[in-house]
Amino acid sequence: MKSFKDYASESPKTTEEAATAEELTKKIASAYNGKSNADMLRNILAEAEKSKRAGTLSNEEIENFYQTFSPMLDGIQRKKLRVIVDKLKEI
Repeated sequence: MKSFKDYASESPKTTEEAATAEELTKKIASAYNGKSNADMLRNILAEAEKSKRAGTLSNEEIENFYQTFSPMLDGIQRKKLRVIVDKLKEI
């Protein structure tokens, strides 16, 4: 399984690369196939926290991850992700 940073670094930088967000979503979904949403979230958060504490994940990469995935979420999910992202950025 790839690290949080690997997924964040693949985020689209321009409108032309927006199609890659769908591919990235498929990669993440396949990596967590068969796991519950709670398990998936715990694993992503654990990996992100580990990378952040190790200094291998920047706030910019965390924000890129948010910008990539937030448009695919509903309002409640987007707010929850924003809270998580903000907490990770404080580490």
